[in-house]
Amino acid sequence: MTDTPSGQKAANTSLGDLLGEVTRDVSTLMRQEIELAKAELKQTASRAGRGAGLFGGAGYAGHMTILFLSVAAWWGLGHLVDNGWSALIVAGVWAIVALVLFLNGRKELKTVKGVPQTVDTLKEIPETLRRNEENR
Repeated sequence: MTDTPSGQKAANTSLGDLLGEVTRDVSTLMRQEIELAKAELKQTASRAGRGAGLFGGAGYAGHMTILFLSVAAWWGLGHLVDNGWSALIVAGVWAIVALVLFLNGRKELKTVKGVPQTVDTLKEIPETLRRNEENR
């Protein structure tokens, strides 16, 4: 058992020192995991914010579509002149803008994954501690 460098160190070091070292290592690991989680959450929040902004733009464009369609129907039915058809063209453009913004917003929100690296590395901690227990 004392053939390995870690076994020799364990044999020559007091239990208190070993526990202190383990405590420091676990503390460092936890700090690193928290920093990783912060970085991942910041990236996730940024993507979610962009997606929400695009959905907001799609909502505004949809509102404009209804507005111009209403004006077009009013002008078209009320006067049956070219002014009504021009309003329909404007409403059609707003409908296209709304569709593009909606599709981009939905695509952006689908890329939100949460904190996958943090979850993966936190799952590895118990396995690492178990391996150290088996080596004793």
